[in-house]
Amino acid sequence: MRDIKDSTAIAIGGFDGMHIGHQHLFEALGENGTIVVIETGYANLTPKTDREHFSHHPIMYLELGTIRHLSGEEFIAFLKDKFPKLKKIVVGYDFHFGKNRKYSYEDLKTMFDGEVKVIDEVSLDNDSVHSHKIRAKLQIGDIKGANAFLGHNYTIRGSQVTGQGIGKKELVATINLETKGYLIPKEGVYVTLTRIDDEEHYHPSVSFIGHRVTTDGSFAIETHILDGEVLCKEQARISFVSFIRDNKKFDSIDELNKAIKKDIAIASKELKFLAL
Repeated sequence: MRDIKDSTAIAIGGFDGMHIGHQHLFEALGENGTIVVIETGYANLTPKTDREHFSHHPIMYLELGTIRHLSGEEFIAFLKDKFPKLKKIVVGYDFHFGKNRKYSYEDLKTMFDGEVKVIDEVSLDNDSVHSHKIRAKLQIGDIKGANAFLGHNYTIRGSQVTGQGIGKKELVATINLETKGYLIPKEGVYVTLTRIDDEEHYHPSVSFIGHRVTTDGSFAIETHILDGEVLCKEQARISFVSFIRDNKKFDSIDELNKAIKKDIAIASKELKFLAL
């Protein structure tokens, strides 16, 4: 991998989600560009280094607390020190920088002696694309809408934990996960794709998120693999395709089992024609 100090172009932003709006900035970088992520502490769509799954460009991470006190001129000097060959800066139309977010892209054009490329607001079906809108869609179970804005399936990663013990015996076998740092979608059942440990492919799956209101009431994130039971040693990724139904309390385990079989049938049908 090339040294980022040799980069001639950078794109600056928070880039939580690495959504289709962000991708317009990355496309403007050219061959020798680097993504500069300003970490605000609020990223929960692609927390930490998860952003690296959605771009081939190298990424530098900057903590907001280390630069928020800088004046406009000091911020530019800071960037030039990090990128001595810098000729181009790419930002969004709503980019602000410097102490108290005082400066806009107009000031950037004045202060920086190279090219400043400003990307206009990106819309899909006449709706502007923003990370906060993606979060809102996930919180109401609008997975397809969120995925359309993202340009990829919303995905969370978690470590395997022990489940309540009745799934394999009385219902279906599941992989139970504990995850930190991600926005968890609305409670319910989803059509998903699940990647186990270090496998390179995803398995068709149906996943549940929410409180187990029919059994012990505890919160769970669990996924059932449709193409056969797979041993999970450490971790898994759940990639959300669509929402099936809300979380619901059933009168008996038998009623829950019937509902799960319906969920599996729906997921199997939807995933049948996807290339995994």
